[in-house]
Amino acid sequence: QAHLAESGGGSVQAGGSLNLSCAASGYTDTASCMGWFRQAPGSERRWVGSHSTRSGDRWYADSVKGRFTISLDVAKNRLYLQMSSLTPDDTAMYYCVIGRRTCNHRYDVDNWGQGTQVTVSS
Repeated sequence: QAHLAESGGGSVQAGGSLNLSCAASGYTDTASCMGWFRQAPGSERRWVGSHSTRSGDRWYADSVKGRFTISLDVAKNRLYLQMSSLTPDDTAMYYCVIGRRTCNHRYDVDNWGQGTQVTVSS
């Protein structure tokens, strides 16, 4: 069982940037990916992007491609999400995940963090 702790959420104006961090601890050796999901009020939880734990491969949802960058520090067991050109549509609770395959589906996720809120005002 892995434990995930997100940090870095907050409020920002449209067009601004924000960086999130996720610290992983516990049993992470068998994971093949780490990633981010987000959930806006009244909406389902959606995949944002993922990073392979075994290579430099990264994958992004179309809605964030070109604006968000995921990076992974394997030595520190820490995942990052750099967000830029933020819009109010990016407002959501952001969850760090760890799991199998590419972590882009909920059924591939083994553990979830508690989430960190990102609010973008217009």
